[in-house]
Amino acid sequence: MITLEEFELLRSDEVRRAVAANIGRDAAEVALDRRVPHARLVATQVKYLARAATKLPSFAAAQCILPPRAFEQASSEACAAHKRIEGEAVLDLTCGLGVDALALSRRFRRVTALERDPVLARITAHNLRLLGVDNVEVACASAEEFLARTTDRFDWVYADPDRRSDAGCKLVLLEECSPDVLRLRPAIERAAPRFCLKCSPLFDVDEAFRLFGACEVEVVSLNDECKEVVVRTGCDVPRIAAAAVGRGGFSLPRADVDNAPCRKEFDPARYGWLVVPDVALRKARLTCACLGGRVDLWSNDGYGFAAEHPGELLGSVFAVERIEPYDPSRLRRALRGRRAEILKRDFPWPAAEIARRIGVREGGGLRLAFTRIAGRFWTIWLK
Repeated sequence: MITLEEFELLRSDEVRRAVAANIGRDAAEVALDRRVPHARLVATQVKYLARAATKLPSFAAAQCILPPRAFEQASSEACAAHKRIEGEAVLDLTCGLGVDALALSRRFRRVTALERDPVLARITAHNLRLLGVDNVEVACASAEEFLARTTDRFDWVYADPDRRSDAGCKLVLLEECSPDVLRLRPAIERAAPRFCLKCSPLFDVDEAFRLFGACEVEVVSLNDECKEVVVRTGCDVPRIAAAAVGRGGFSLPRADVDNAPCRKEFDPARYGWLVVPDVALRKARLTCACLGGRVDLWSNDGYGFAAEHPGELLGSVFAVERIEPYDPSRLRRALRGRRAEILKRDFPWPAAEIARRIGVREGGGLRLAFTRIAGRFWTIWLK
């Protein structure tokens, strides 16, 4: 974590000019450059500002101060902007670097953001000023102490608990994260009628309904990578949703979800298109419910197959050259050490092991997909 002395240096004109002058350089070179004042500190900022160009573009453009650990734990701006809550006032229990607070500032007139680390609280307030945000108050306090003393009322309480132990291990169980929102739930409900909680991408959607009852649970993906599971309370009807940022989404009342697999016999000669459902659908267990009317699916975690191009959908579509039973000996003879991109769903081995068994090296223009349907293994050659 950045110390108070380092923070004061990083916001000084001299160091800000040095950071700006070295953007684009290799951070290791900057750290060893004796001409650069406070070279190690400048190099760290150069490194993280380069990484922020994709993850936190507004922070990068404003040359914000980026503490490494806070940067690693922060949401991307794209995911933070997807939070579908709004109103007059919101309480952010876990401000951190302020990425979610920035997004909330565009949806609420007033944001109160809590950060228990005094230096990070000052850094975040400084960054928000650089970003031109004037409706966020950063308070140096823990969630526990603030909720115990506040008499303010909010439309929403938002939390993204710290999912790292003191030893740096990843945590998934809510009661192990900090703050423990399950223990704080009575205090949260006193502060606001509705609660929005960002959970680990590993968090189970059924567990969310068990813990929070009538809520909406949304699985959020970015570039087909599951980023978070978001729980929103205050719903009349429990809902489950999948959202691929920038691509669209799908939701249903939980009671209406029908994931019955296709009952057709698999006919490999019939299909000209392979559908790879977005990871958000699979994590939310909505694949069959969302795509079942347009493609044939035998498993929530498997591929979809279509005779005609299915059009725009939440996933990727590939043209099929042919589909044949999986035969590693035959594939070894046909491929003879070529390179191939390996795709797999509902298949017992990882891509590297499949490549070893069929005698190819991973990568290259050839694309092969592998799956299991009704107990049989299949190889799909893609165009």
